[in-house]
Amino acid sequence: MTWTTKDAPWWTRAVVYQVYPRSFADSDGDGVGDLPGILGRLDHLAELGVDVVWLSPIYTSPQDDNGYDISDYRAVDPVFGTLEDLDRLVEALHERGMKLVMDLVVNHTSDEHPWFVESRDPASPKRDWYWWRPARDGMAAGAPGAEPTNWRSFFGGPTWELDERSGEYYLHLFSRKQPDLNWENPQVRDAVYEMMRWWLDRGVDGFRMDVINLISKDTALPDGAVTDGLFGDGGPYYVCGPRIHEFLAEMHKAVFADRPGTLLTVGEMPGVTVEQARDFTDPARKEVDMVFQFEHVGLDHGPGGKFDVRPLRLRDLKASLGRWQAGLADVGWNSLYWDNHDQPRVVSRFGDDGELRRESATMLATVLHLHRGTPYVYQGEELGMTNAHFTRFDQYRDIETLNHVTAAKTVGTGTDEDLLAGIAAMSRDNARTPMQWDDSPHAGFTTGTPWIEVNQNYREINAAHQRADPGSVFHYYRALIALRHRDPVVALGDFTMLLPDHEHVYAFTRRLDGTELLVLGNFSGDVQDVELGQAWPLGAPADALVLANYPAGDPPSPDGRLRLRPWEARVYRWDLF
Repeated sequence: MTWTTKDAPWWTRAVVYQVYPRSFADSDGDGVGDLPGILGRLDHLAELGVDVVWLSPIYTSPQDDNGYDISDYRAVDPVFGTLEDLDRLVEALHERGMKLVMDLVVNHTSDEHPWFVESRDPASPKRDWYWWRPARDGMAAGAPGAEPTNWRSFFGGPTWELDERSGEYYLHLFSRKQPDLNWENPQVRDAVYEMMRWWLDRGVDGFRMDVINLISKDTALPDGAVTDGLFGDGGPYYVCGPRIHEFLAEMHKAVFADRPGTLLTVGEMPGVTVEQARDFTDPARKEVDMVFQFEHVGLDHGPGGKFDVRPLRLRDLKASLGRWQAGLADVGWNSLYWDNHDQPRVVSRFGDDGELRRESATMLATVLHLHRGTPYVYQGEELGMTNAHFTRFDQYRDIETLNHVTAAKTVGTGTDEDLLAGIAAMSRDNARTPMQWDDSPHAGFTTGTPWIEVNQNYREINAAHQRADPGSVFHYYRALIALRHRDPVVALGDFTMLLPDHEHVYAFTRRLDGTELLVLGNFSGDVQDVELGQAWPLGAPADALVLANYPAGDPPSPDGRLRLRPWEARVYRWDLF
């Protein structure tokens, strides 16, 4: 599957921009972002140069998990607008040469979805559309430990909720208001495929498939290994479950096979391995175009989980990203990202969000975008937006964060100071503060009261200032995206890691058809001396530097020695023959 510049799919050259509608732009002053607000900001995305807009869920929802709990797959929640607004957004994006990818959330629905409401009746034909089970043998429903399995939910607590009416439990890997669909039932699958075709017929250009590798469960529902004395790890029985490849191949045949070449399918897959990703994205298997995996964003998690923060070791990051580059070199495709709606802001996480924010934000972008794969930009990342730096529990809105705080307080784990430090670093709300458009009240996001507080640094960090400043993070992202569009080596070149054991410098080459890129990034606030050796060719041209986040410094010496300034990024390009 080693593509040439002539036969490579369009998405190998594309850059995707994620919009979190609730926090992007509010057109009506109710404090919540909406579709007309997005429509009014498309010139920003066009100037940035992105190719695809990925829209987080805008479907009708009780908003228990900010829209990832869907009660109607074919309707827009009134808080975001109307179907007609979405049609106008699709048309406006297409006019600008951009595509729209919708979030597809079909591992689970809302407990307010008509399918689930009907399934609550044990006599309903839809009872088997979800995972309903009685209490454990010999135990009364509702008794401690009577849940059908001992699995822990991703949001804390058990994965089973008792329904008092029927005396049975339903499965929810996430919130109790997000019951899991039973993909073993072919009627469920057919209903999902029909809904997907309906959206494609409206002009949507593909789907980012939320936790799609969790849809196949081991039907025996075995208990998981207990690691903390309370709940078991059910992952081995639902992460890339026994029929996952069958289901995705069936989906492709039912939804995408007669629309080749124009759409994009992205599978978000927590816990997926490189080897599994090769299979999922092998074009010959016809499952998904690329995976969204989480290995590299778990490297700073301690033994206590994501809120138990540990410093990132650059050697670990290089080992992880390098393994994915090597594993998908000949078959498969990966998504490249630092930020999204579930991750804290990378400039605060792995960079310097203070005095050297611009330098670290642009260095991190350089290293990421010049790997092999399709880069994703999360709203505000192109401005170097930072974590929220909230200092009180009542400033947070995220269900995962709030559940963590409640559980920790219940068992007396850590002080309030410790809890606040952990969630300030890692809460998903760091990514969900409103987009910072200008220095007017509420950062130009709304004329009302925003649903979550605006980051207090919006007067210094905002789109209006950066679009007017040629040296800004925004304009650096424009140059980086343009380089991918302009030079095939960025999209398709082979990848070779350099200096794998260096603790502060990330270095690699990309090579295609006689062209080579050398990429260097200093992951520290200190000057770093680097010895490139033979990676720096003799007689490299004087104009080899094609992108940098500092004014041009001294080039490497003839024997490949150079000095990188704090958070410096450089990209060199030359012809090999």
